Amino acid sequence: MAKEQSVNFEAQLFKAADKLRKNIDAAEYKNVALGLIFLKYISESFQELHNKLALDEFSDPEDRDEYKAENIFFVPEQARWKNIQAKAKLPSIGQELDNAMESIEKENSELRNVLPKVFGKPNLDKASLGQLIDLISNTELKATSENSKDLFGRVYEYFLGEFASAEGKKGGQFYTPKSIVKLMVEMIEPYKGRVYDPACGSGGMFVMSEKFVQEHQGNIKDITVYGQESNQTTWKLSKMNLAIRNINSQFVAWNTEGSFLKDAYPDLKADYILANPPFNQSDWGQEILQDDARWKYGVPPAGNANFGWMQHMLYHLAPHGVMATVLANGSLSSNTSGEGEIRKNLIQNNLIECIVALPKQLFYNTGIPACIWFLRRERQARKNEILFIDASEMGYLEDRVHRVLAEEDINKISDTYHNWKKNPDKYEDIKGFCKSAERGEVEKHGFVLTPGRFVGIKDVIDDGVPFEEKMQKLTSTLKEQFAKEEVMNAEIKKQLAKIGFSLDI
Repeated sequence: MAKEQSVNFEAQLFKAADKLRKNIDAAEYKNVALGLIFLKYISESFQELHNKLALDEFSDPEDRDEYKAENIFFVPEQARWKNIQAKAKLPSIGQELDNAMESIEKENSELRNVLPKVFGKPNLDKASLGQLIDLISNTELKATSENSKDLFGRVYEYFLGEFASAEGKKGGQFYTPKSIVKLMVEMIEPYKGRVYDPACGSGGMFVMSEKFVQEHQGNIKDITVYGQESNQTTWKLSKMNLAIRNINSQFVAWNTEGSFLKDAYPDLKADYILANPPFNQSDWGQEILQDDARWKYGVPPAGNANFGWMQHMLYHLAPHGVMATVLANGSLSSNTSGEGEIRKNLIQNNLIECIVALPKQLFYNTGIPACIWFLRRERQARKNEILFIDASEMGYLEDRVHRVLAEEDINKISDTYHNWKKNPDKYEDIKGFCKSAERGEVEKHGFVLTPGRFVGIKDVIDDGVPFEEKMQKLTSTLKEQFAKEEVMNAEIKKQLAKIGFSLDI
């Protein structure tokens, strides 16, 4: 019940905040709203420790080292929320906020060049900005959750998803829908080690990995995240997203060239890789990277980076590592420009463990059907088999255009995978849903990996009506339709004859 109230609270807060957006694009407004939520969060964290230190006669609440020791950002006087809130109605509030963000960056090196300084822009209505500050100030966080800081993490995440939805195609570039990320994390189980995402967007894969560790009573300090992002605005969102979650983001890098042309961690070997790279990306730099060491299984075509992303990840996968990547469905069957040969090499080298076909309408930025590839370097169980799961009919429509995988869908898919891998006695092929296919069978299909080819079509539930009766009814219906058509044609002919027009029907 508490969780449901929390989600309602987040939705109500977004609705109220969005009303204040007025004539500003969602793409621009998200930096305003998310920047304020971040400021409120770090102020709460700071104030909590400040109050505690003020009660201790041997501590100085203004000593920066005290905050550093507790992994809490030091917030200068002018940037503390109570001071910002006191100035909310002033015409100068925009500039006050920009100065506050600047002062926080100066005090905390890991936030340098990360925080938005967009509040002083002339197109941002200062009265609405003041109302937004009041809205965030007046939230009944303590009543909603014992840990208000944790709720702000969820608010930030919820706002990210809503802004991605509002932005549509552009929004999908920085946000992978939560249910897809959850499915990937539940399947590869990143308990301990290095987690890498070469197209990390706003950091959703890392946040979900942290949640997974916590839900399974692990230690968040046991995972280290590595990421790379080519869009600077998106990178800033990820840095704030991770800071709110208390995840160390020092290895989340930004450069305009991106992971192909400027690999930020050339020597990294990750234990877990999770990614949702751009689908069917063209002009990715193939002509410059022809002889790159990453193309062990074949040079990806210039017009499509799907197998470039996959091989980039494989190159960074540790010997016992596992990876999950979302790709367009074309990657499962395309034979264009050597893609079929690369796929064949991956299959013959026993790297592909599982393929999951996803439903349509899951993504904000594309209607292209997608799938998830799961690859593992040193496979022990089911070595010469691939598990195919067809989840294309799963999920429910959250609104008119967006589909979401339900919790039970995620559990069904991940349980099927884990049973197949670890508990063979509990696994069985289910027609229309899952099939464990041996490599020979995959070779017979020309190394095409479309799950539908292997799982087959789900049996139609018998409604008990005999076949002869169904045929009799169908024949009778068709006769009725033909008779009606004849009467209609005769009437048309008759009416045309009246006006002297002849027509053979």
